[in-house]
Amino acid sequence: MPFSLDAFLQRFIIAGRYTVVWPDGATSHYGGVRPGPEGGVRLADWKTVRRVLHDPGLAFGEAYMDGRLKPVDGTVYDAMDVLLTNLQLQPNAHGLLRLRAALRWLRRGFDQHNPVRRAQRNVAHHYDLNGRLYSLFLDRDRQYSCGYFPTGNETLEEAQAAKKHHIAAKLCLDRPGLEVLDIGCGWGGMALTLARDFDARVTGITLSTEQLHEARARAAAEGLADRVRFELRDYRDVPGTFDRIVSVGMFEHVGLPYYRAYFDSVARLLRPDGVALIHAIGRLAGPAFTNRWLAKYIFPGGYSPALSEVIPVVERSGLLMADIEILRVHYAQTLRLWRRRFAANRDAIASLYDERFCRMFEFYLAAAELSFRVQNHMVWQLQLAHRQDAVPLTRTYIAGSESAVRTDALTGAQGRQ
Repeated sequence: MPFSLDAFLQRFIIAGRYTVVWPDGATSHYGGVRPGPEGGVRLADWKTVRRVLHDPGLAFGEAYMDGRLKPVDGTVYDAMDVLLTNLQLQPNAHGLLRLRAALRWLRRGFDQHNPVRRAQRNVAHHYDLNGRLYSLFLDRDRQYSCGYFPTGNETLEEAQAAKKHHIAAKLCLDRPGLEVLDIGCGWGGMALTLARDFDARVTGITLSTEQLHEARARAAAEGLADRVRFELRDYRDVPGTFDRIVSVGMFEHVGLPYYRAYFDSVARLLRPDGVALIHAIGRLAGPAFTNRWLAKYIFPGGYSPALSEVIPVVERSGLLMADIEILRVHYAQTLRLWRRRFAANRDAIASLYDERFCRMFEFYLAAAELSFRVQNHMVWQLQLAHRQDAVPLTRTYIAGSESAVRTDALTGAQGRQ
C-alpha cells in the first residue's frame, strides 16, 4: 500500500467515513471526527493509485470512466460526496493541489479563449451528441439548465416550466408582439414558450447544428414557425435590435476574455426601453477555474464565474442592473432528478454509445450536483436594462405574472376536459 496516499487520507477525512480497497486486496477505513457522508472506492492497480494521488482533479474521473476505480459501499456519487465534503472543509489540505491550482489560474485566459470558430467546436463537443441521449434524462421540453423549485417538491417537468415562467416574468412581456432574442436557445423550449404563452416574436440563436435542426422541427410541428425562427449564429454577429433579450445557460461558454464583447453585444442589441435577463451558473466563493476533467470531457472552454468577475464588465457596457437573484440549491435538485432519469434509462443510453460514455456522464452528473449541494456553486439571474424605469418599481410583478400564468394554464386544462 502506498503510504503517501494512506497518510493523506488519514489527515484529510475529518467528516464522514471512507473506505479504500487497494490493488493487493487490503482494505483501509478512514473515519472523520465529524458526522458526514459515507462511501469508498476500489483501486485496480498501483498506477491508478499514483495518478489519483498526484492529479485527483483529472485522474479520479478518468479512472472511473476506464473501470480502474470502482465505488464500494455505495455509488460514485457517495464516493465523491465524502471527498468533496472534506475538500470544502480543508481546501488547502493537498499541497500538490495548491500548485496545480496556481497553474490553472495562470492558464485561465488561454483555456477560455473562445473566438467564434473555437466556440462552435466547443459547443459541438457536448451539444451535438445523439439527440436521443438528452431525451432520456431531461424533461419533455429538453430544458438543459437549472429548474426552479418554489416549494422544493416539484417534479422535473414542473420545475422546468416554473423556471421558464419565472424568467418570462422578469422579461416584462406586457404586450403582444414583442421581439425577443434568445441567445443560446438550445432545443428551442424557451423560445417556443415565449411565443406560445406570451405572443412574442422570437429569434433563437445557437452554435449547435443538432439543436438547430431539432428546434426548427419543433417550431414547425407546433405551428409556430411564423413567430419563432432559429439561426446558427454567434451572439457577436446578430444584426438589428430587440425589445427583450434572454440567455439561459449560455454565458458559461462565453469565456472570461469575451465578457466585454458579450455585454457590449447585449447593450447594442437591446432597444432603449428593453429588458434583458441572463441566467447562468456562478460561484459564491470568488473567482476560480474550471476543473480539468470537466474541461477535457464535458465543457471545453467553459467557466462558471463569480459575480465579482461579471458586474464590473456590465457596468462598463453601459447597461443598468435592474435585479439580481441567486438560486442556490435549485440546480442540485435539478441534477438529482437528471441522475435518476439517467440511471433509469442507462441501458438505452449504453446502446447509443458504450459503458465508458455512461460512466463519464454518471461522473459528470454526480460531480455537478455535489458542486451545488456541498460546494460553492449557484445560479444567478441578472436583469439588465438601459433605463431606470424599464421595469416596475418593486419585485411584486414577478409573482403576479407567475400567478397569472398558472391561472391561465389551469383554465386551459379545465377547458380541455
